[in-house]
Amino acid sequence: MDGKAKKQRIQFDFKKVGFVVTAIVLFFLVMDLNNRLNELSRLTSQRNDAEVVVTSLQQTVVVLKTQIGYATSEAAVENWAYEEGHMVRSGENLIIPVEPAGATQAPLVVTTPETTTVSNWSIWEALFTGK
Repeated sequence: MDGKAKKQRIQFDFKKVGFVVTAIVLFFLVMDLNNRLNELSRLTSQRNDAEVVVTSLQQTVVVLKTQIGYATSEAAVENWAYEEGHMVRSGENLIIPVEPAGATQAPLVVTTPETTTVSNWSIWEALFTGK
């Protein structure tokens, strides 16, 4: 052999380098697309949740406006006066029932339900048979 060392030359194939660079760029584009799709899914879910809350609040507003409309009407005032205010309309007599002296109030009987014990085999049978 010669006394001179041969230097090997690395050959660049511009097609292969271009393909590798294109593959790397596409990889990062796909990763970015994936991140954007995940963000879209999360934001869509939040929007749907917000729409449910907004719809509920709008229904509450409608109900409250209806209640305010009734509460400020003359019919509500007349109804309260007649029912709770113990006022009478013209031509009526107010009658308040009073218990007679010495009358005792009837005791209120509250029955407690009896607990029944169920055996373990009955529980398992009901679990498996659906009865």
